[in-house]
Amino acid sequence: MGKKKRKKQKINQDFKKTHTKQEKREAVVSGGTSSGRKSTFIGIAVAIAALAVVGFILFGGGPGGFYVVQAEAGEVRLPVSVVGDGQAHFYTYKGNERDVNFFVLRSSDGVIRAAFDACDVCFREKKGYRQVGDLMICNNCGQQFPSVKINVLRGGCNPAPLERQVEGDYLVLRAADIETGAFYF
Repeated sequence: MGKKKRKKQKINQDFKKTHTKQEKREAVVSGGTSSGRKSTFIGIAVAIAALAVVGFILFGGGPGGFYVVQAEAGEVRLPVSVVGDGQAHFYTYKGNERDVNFFVLRSSDGVIRAAFDACDVCFREKKGYRQVGDLMICNNCGQQFPSVKINVLRGGCNPAPLERQVEGDYLVLRAADIETGAFYF
């Protein structure tokens, strides 16, 4: 049995006895019943939601998104126990001029590194970086940067370095250093 014939049968079953020939004809012309359109709508909505989640993960600063941080006494203090797991942790500093995004990670050589979530080349696109294994990857141009080069190489598409220091159990970033990257955002 062909597709068209099955579709007509389904429509006829749905409209059996209670609908006029005109209503049946309109259903055939419009493509079926409202329950069929509802299923299509739900399918499209699910697909859009899935794409939004994937887009956020790829271009929104990683799976955890950006955590908002504020300075106390001119410093942002992050526990080494949180940022020392080898994963990039993305933050937004609520600055005087504007919000500044940056990331922190312990590189494969054991050093805790920090950089703005932007570079000198692609910052206008405001797409930042994502982590894949030991690499930070530019979400705009796809350039890949080994974690051990963060804070070492400057310029071009390298993540723009952010000064930091470890004091005991905390990674300390000066608010003034973070605010120097405001122009990227």
